[in-house]
Amino acid sequence: MFNKILIANRGEIAVRIIRACREMGIKTVAVYSEADRDALHMQLADEAICIGPAKAADSYLNMQSILSAAVVTNAQAIHPGFGFLSENSTFSTMCQEMNVTFIGPDASTIDQMGNKANARALMIEANVPVIPGSEGFITDTNEAKQLADQLGYPVMVKAAAGGGGKGMRKVLSSEELVSAFNSAKNEAKAAFGDDQMYMEKIIEHARHIEVQLLGDHYGNVIHLGERDCSLQRNNQKVIEESPSVAINEEQRKKLGETAIRAAKYVGYKNAGTIEFLLDQDGEFYFMEMNTRIQVEHPVTEMATEFDIVKEQLLIASGAELSIQQSDVRLTGHTIECRINAENPAFNFAPSPGTINYLLMPSGGNGLRVDSAMFAGANIPPYYDAMIAKIITKGANRAEAIAKMQRALGEMVIDGIISNQFFQEDLLMDKRFVNGEYDTSFLQDVFLKEWVPRVE
Repeated sequence: MFNKILIANRGEIAVRIIRACREMGIKTVAVYSEADRDALHMQLADEAICIGPAKAADSYLNMQSILSAAVVTNAQAIHPGFGFLSENSTFSTMCQEMNVTFIGPDASTIDQMGNKANARALMIEANVPVIPGSEGFITDTNEAKQLADQLGYPVMVKAAAGGGGKGMRKVLSSEELVSAFNSAKNEAKAAFGDDQMYMEKIIEHARHIEVQLLGDHYGNVIHLGERDCSLQRNNQKVIEESPSVAINEEQRKKLGETAIRAAKYVGYKNAGTIEFLLDQDGEFYFMEMNTRIQVEHPVTEMATEFDIVKEQLLIASGAELSIQQSDVRLTGHTIECRINAENPAFNFAPSPGTINYLLMPSGGNGLRVDSAMFAGANIPPYYDAMIAKIITKGANRAEAIAKMQRALGEMVIDGIISNQFFQEDLLMDKRFVNGEYDTSFLQDVFLKEWVPRVE
């Protein structure tokens, strides 16, 4: 096992990793930008090093600065968390060249699965069902028009290097295609430095269901069940839950087996997630693989009572998986709400600033709060605006929802605006309570009804 690990991230995920390391007796090194001088993660770590100015490009994306910090502090491994450099194969390779373990999959796997169009081709080879769409890349609008006519509208044009909802456009008709394609292409170039595009048919009224995977260096791969992430706004997740109410045990078994087959085909190591779309006929299709820990990993940890981050560290140190597939059990029902510094009444505009007062929910069984915030903490405008993840678990879905409603009702945040009241309203919507929602529900139905009442 490692003696010291550097965490190449910030916020609640950095705090989460530091806590896991502390419980395992591993020393930690935090890196921070000038905007994060008082951040919780740098206060909790055994050592902390400033790696640059506030802008992410100059700090949390500065590979040379982060690796220099690892060398100076004699860190044996780097955990990238999620976002930033977590799916950057160049950074993984640089770590290897410096004899620093990158806690994640091999660089070649990141490359294979990071390019969404290439990943589609690999999954077809692995006999994993994929969404109908392009073979390879689409080079121009003429090619895009021709394919869209073949697939039938609506379609989605997507950046091959995309993620986080960027470089994606929903196209309802041929009249929208040219502007949508060019807009997504330009956004992809700006966000990822790569404007290669591909296209997929939009599966309407679908559920977004993902499977959590773990693989070691000895060919062992297991899944830890599924998460339903269908409640999204602008392709970004808002609420996640496990298990999904949209699938039965037979589908659940098939989904897990398919995810494992996909992971084994690419020789996957460490934690990863395969995202599927489930159509109205109960058929599921591969969307993409995230070659990192997910924001919503606590949902699975609560559902299975298994520590994914600790297992990441064990796998990276050369250990075999500590559990077998037969050991995995999903019990009860788990729900996660993301609390962000944003104003839902004004199109979810960011709300950076200083938190003057903060009361997080606490007490009672089946409640977890992942956060790096405290009274006096600053939420900079340069990064993701997450305040906390609230996770509840009940004996059944109704109990998990009731616990979440209670938890959100107790939470008090003063100094900035959050999406707390929006989440409370969403939790009380009868369609959510009944599990009657899909990927279009939040944006196309709920928000259209909800916003006028707020104004």
